[in-house]
Amino acid sequence: MFGLSELAIILIVVIAVIGIKKLPELTRSAGKAARILKAEARAAKDEEAGTAPAPRTVQGEVVPPGTGTTPPGAREAGAPDRP
Repeated sequence: MFGLSELAIILIVVIAVIGIKKLPELTRSAGKAARILKAEARAAKDEEAGTAPAPRTVQGEVVPPGTGTTPPGAREAGAPDRP
């Protein structure tokens, strides 16, 4: 009768034969997941330690309607719809 190690080897061979086409995609996905997990763990650790960088504030200005320019491809306010 088969032992546990023989069954494990047979299972690995069967999985490799059946999933040979999906193996590169699977390893790529596992690598991406590992990178994301590592980055999130590092961010959580930095947040706990209080060394996380401060959020950036972007200064803007308010432009009254009708005084700015219209981006290419956009229609101006009040312009009729074109068919």
